[in-house]
Order: sequence, then C-alpha cells, then structure tokens
Amino acid sequence: MGEVLFGVDDMANLRFAMSPLWETAASLRAVADPGRHAVHLPWIKEALALRQDRSLAGKTEPLHALVARDGTVRSFLTPPPRCPLAEMEEELATLAALPAEGVRAGLEAVGRRTPLTDFERRLADDPVRVLPELADAVLAWWQAGVRPYWPRIRAVLEADVAYRTRQLGEDGIREVLAHLHPALHWADNRLVSADLPAGELGLDGGGITLAPSAFAVRCHLLTGQGGAPPCTIYPSRAVGTLWERRDAAGDGLARLLGRSRAQVLAHTSSPSTTTRLAGRTGLSLGAVSQHLAVLRDAGLVTSHRYRREVHYKASDLGIALLERV
Repeated sequence: MGEVLFGVDDMANLRFAMSPLWETAASLRAVADPGRHAVHLPWIKEALALRQDRSLAGKTEPLHALVARDGTVRSFLTPPPRCPLAEMEEELATLAALPAEGVRAGLEAVGRRTPLTDFERRLADDPVRVLPELADAVLAWWQAGVRPYWPRIRAVLEADVAYRTRQLGEDGIREVLAHLHPALHWADNRLVSADLPAGELGLDGGGITLAPSAFAVRCHLLTGQGGAPPCTIYPSRAVGTLWERRDAAGDGLARLLGRSRAQVLAHTSSPSTTTRLAGRTGLSLGAVSQHLAVLRDAGLVTSHRYRREVHYKASDLGIALLERV
C-alpha cells in the first residue's frame, strides 16, 4: 500500500497535466497485451500492422526499456510533465537530459528483480550518451503509432480534466482526490492506493500533478527529478468512446447549421482550440474561426483563454442540440 502525504501548501499547488511521453510508452504495452486493453482493439489492429515494419521495429527497439514485463512503465525514465499542455518535443528533451545518477539507481533496482536487457546495461554504463537513443526511439513510435491519433486521445484527456476542474469548483479539492479512480481513496491528509509504490511519499509543499491517461489500466506514480513535482497517472474517464466510429455531425444538424458548421460544433463537446478543430474537421483555420464566431454569437459555444490558447466548448444549449438532432 502506498500513501502520498499532503500538506496545506500541497493542496494549493495541485495541478492537472497530460503527458504524450507517458501515453506513448504505455501504448506500447497495449500492443503487447491486447487482452488487457480490449477497449483499444481498433487502434491495436493498426498498431500491430506498424510493428511488422522492420525499419520501424529497429528504430523503436530501445523503447522497450521504458516498459517492464508486467506492463509497468518505468517511472525513472518517464519524468513528470512540467506544464499542463506539454509537447512531445519538450518531454523528450527532459528525458534525454535525465540525471545519470537517477537512471543508474533505477536500473540497479530493476536489475535486482530481473536481468537487464543489453540496451539497459548500455544505458546504465553511460546514461548521458545512451539516453538520446531512447528519446529517438520514443519519437519514432510517437510519429508512427500515436501522433496520427493524438487529437482524439487528447480530446478525451481534456474532457477528463474539464470534468475534474468543474468538480473542483463545485465540491472542492478533497472530492476531486477522493473520486479520481476507484483504486485511489482519500484518508485524512493522504492519497492512498495499493497501486502506488509501497511506503509514504511526503510532498513537502511542492504539490503534485494529476494526469489522466488513455492507456493506463491502473494508477502510477512518477517521482520528480530536478525539482519537478511528482505526478499521479490515473485512468481517464470515457476511454470507451475513444475509438467509436460515428458521423461527427448528424444529417439533421447538418441541414440546420450546414455540414461544416455542424462538424465544428460536434467537435467542441470537449474543449478544443481553433488549430485542433481544423485538424479534426479538415477545414482551414480561417473557416473554423468564422464558424466558431457564428456559433458563439448564437450561444452554442463558449470560449476561455488559457495562456496563449483559446479553448472552445459547446455550451449547455449546444450540447442539448447535439443530443437531440
């Protein structure tokens, strides 16, 4: 049983994030064990075809060092995300620059339980030189197997975060922590779970990052290095909708609004930027902006700015329209 001990400052420093690095590593395990990840079978079938590519297989071989035989993603090789909307390039740079002593200590602990692979032994001998090879392997699998589907994966993760932040506003942080996942429960000032590493982890005022995951089947704890706060990975809500095949805009809605505008509205069921909506619909940025302006004026979508991005989401009226037409 593992426990994460919270103080007052830790409550104030709690944040949500998404980690494309962690999702990429975890997706590899889904391919290796389809029975445990049946919800992802539509994607796994396509990913298995990619695995037949000998060139890609050679490039991604080091990536297996990130995933243990029992499906656990190596926490010491998957640093916690440092910002809410981390980009893969940022996370790969952090991976390539991990402190050598932390990598060696993590591999030493692995070696006490199971023999290290040839790549892991090379990594233990010279982390500074070999970590960039691991980063390149992650990038290769990301580009081939995950990035083409990242907009829909990210939409599910963003919807989970939107749900949690709304719950935070309505019920408070303790309710958020108590209902993150059935495997986690809140007791006094501690987050407790059999999924977390045994022992007690004190946050010491630095807070914690909570990250939903589409490919996680249980909770994981990523411990920070170099000042980054720890991160609890938990299975996202609504993963069952991830690979659904359905028309993004029904005929009735298309007749009412026009097919392109109906498509834009349908894809705002979770918060989305103009760029993301353009990628999902195939429309130009200018066309998406025009449709969003009309939808917002009609009260069907709302917008809010986060840092440099503006996120659009269907309003209650817009959602009601999507459900009824």
